[in-house]
Amino acid sequence: MIKTEVIIGKLRLKNPVLVASGTFGYGDELIGTVDISKLGGIVTKSLTLKPKIGNPPPRIAETPCGMLNSIGLANIGVDKFINEKLPILKNYDTAIIVNIAAKRVEDYCEIIRRLENAEGVSAYEINISCPNVKEGGLEFGTNPSMTAKIVSETRKLTDKTLIIKLTPNVTRISEFAKICKDEGADAVSLINTIVGMAIDIRTRKPKVATVTGGLSGPAIKPIALAKVFEVFQNVDIPIIGIGGITTWEDAIEFMIAGARAIQVGTANFIDPNASLQIISGIIRYCEENKIQDVNDIVGSIILESSAVEK
Repeated sequence: MIKTEVIIGKLRLKNPVLVASGTFGYGDELIGTVDISKLGGIVTKSLTLKPKIGNPPPRIAETPCGMLNSIGLANIGVDKFINEKLPILKNYDTAIIVNIAAKRVEDYCEIIRRLENAEGVSAYEINISCPNVKEGGLEFGTNPSMTAKIVSETRKLTDKTLIIKLTPNVTRISEFAKICKDEGADAVSLINTIVGMAIDIRTRKPKVATVTGGLSGPAIKPIALAKVFEVFQNVDIPIIGIGGITTWEDAIEFMIAGARAIQVGTANFIDPNASLQIISGIIRYCEENKIQDVNDIVGSIILESSAVEK
């Protein structure tokens, strides 16, 4: 029997495969379509303190090997999530990781205070890296002092596993990961989407209403993989890898590069069961390679001694 359990802080995942925020709704929408209890965990759609209607349409555009989105964190708000979604989700045998977004540090803290009193939350993923909002988002995730403040203040409010979702739109992502570790975060998830743009040559208008949006999908996988490797080489903190993972081979690549767990995102729009297929593939890989514990894959990359300059 292959050991698939992964531990991140106080969070125990039955396997290293999560579904990424914004690609699986709040989790309850796919009950009956996906066997949710087989997932390592669900990362919910981003929650803000109050409901948000998000950006005007068009908000999604297909691109080569990926997609642009500019949803703008449209969501039902934390109170409605607690009252309507959590009572359903807590009945399923999987970790519920709540993704939190805000435009003020005080709002991040207030959301956690409300969720701390609710039953069924396993961990928090703090989104300081969304490129599709006018306030907060990237301005937090690219500012070292703001990153430190958000992690420090949210850490004071919870003993649950605290994961910080980082942006790739910086020069050295490992510097931000170190800040997260120093301020008490249990893990980092990387990467969030990359700022991108697409234009309709017939109308000469941008394909999303906000002009630019977040690029996701297979197109960003090599970038995401490099960011995971950079952090693994430089900061002793658990990493959750995200970015263009569509197959079990992709997941294994991320784990070899240093990710302890992974999140499946855009692939969920193509096949809601993509994550379950990835779980099965990881187990087969372990069986074929006589690996008894998936954790033995993490950071197992083989390099020439001179290949990496820290």
